[in-house]
Amino acid sequence: MNANKDVLTSVLHTAQMGISGIEAVKHKAEKPELRQLLQEQQDEYSRIEAESIRLAQKKGWELPHRNMMLDTMSCMMARCKVMVGNKDSVIAGMLIQGNTRGMITGIKNLHQHQELDSSVNQIAGNLLNLENINIQKSQKFL
Repeated sequence: MNANKDVLTSVLHTAQMGISGIEAVKHKAEKPELRQLLQEQQDEYSRIEAESIRLAQKKGWELPHRNMMLDTMSCMMARCKVMVGNKDSVIAGMLIQGNTRGMITGIKNLHQHQELDSSVNQIAGNLLNLENINIQKSQKFL
């Protein structure tokens, strides 16, 4: 697999994990502002997911699917974590952790593959920017 396809796969999987993770907990948020933030973040991940799929199709790449068993287990764990304590704070903490993991993966990808196609590099950069913004916006709910 080439570096461009690897990085685009990582971007796609990160966006999809964000979508499913938010879907697992957004109905548990108590503050309307947090529910709105969750929806905005989920919409942005959906946009990046769609951009990634379009680019892969344009390039003629078939990207590997995520491991759905891991996704299901992650969503179940997220739902369990929200059952106790300050739900909004727990959700915000999970958002920050997920965004931080996404940023680490994205930065590693960009450092390891410095000769990326400009369109792949742009989508990867957009995801990193989104995750950084998400961390900042989520902090007030801790």
